[in-house]
Amino acid sequence: MTFFNIFSNKKPDAEKPKPKIIIDHREKNSLVASYLAQQGFNLEFQQLPVADYLVDDIAIERKTISDFKSSIINKRIMHQLLELKQHKKCLLIIEGISEEDIYEGIMHENAFRGFLLSIIMNYQVPIIYTQTPQDTARYLALLAKKSPKKDFSLRASKIVFSDEEQLQYILEGFPQIGPASAKKLLEHFHTIKEIVNAPEEELKKVIGKKAEVLYKLIHHNYKLND
Repeated sequence: MTFFNIFSNKKPDAEKPKPKIIIDHREKNSLVASYLAQQGFNLEFQQLPVADYLVDDIAIERKTISDFKSSIINKRIMHQLLELKQHKKCLLIIEGISEEDIYEGIMHENAFRGFLLSIIMNYQVPIIYTQTPQDTARYLALLAKKSPKKDFSLRASKIVFSDEEQLQYILEGFPQIGPASAKKLLEHFHTIKEIVNAPEEELKKVIGKKAEVLYKLIHHNYKLND
């Protein structure tokens, strides 16, 4: 039992409220959110247009190593990084890091290294590597405790592409088709329909050997898994 000195002018310290962390609703059932809740943080779940977590004015995108690699392959990560950059302060957390996780799987290790460098140098987004969801939660908890408390900004929004940018974005989803190749195809054929219907040899005249992969994927028959 605790006794307070009634003759003292000092009042017992009131329990300090835990910092608030805003979490995207899709992360509600994650182990990260569970660990933060166990530590007594004030969690608020919202449908965030950008990022997975907001700690004060810092936007954090969290990706497991497998999701990160997949997002590089389908080029979704580039769009997400541009959206993330709408916040003055932002972080990318890559979770589940080990040497085996990094260099095994769906992409060449140098391609992976190159993309990490691109994120830091070109997009200027800091990266934090964590091993487990609990490790991620500890970083977020420490960040919340150290950040100056102010009103949260939710002004960031999904980037809306123009029609021309959407066409280029669609083409960049194909393997080996970057911005330069996508623009060449659109400048030559003008529409996605014309590109899809073009003979392989005509595609090769525009983008060279890259046309082989593009043509093969366009004409690939989708097979349902049993």
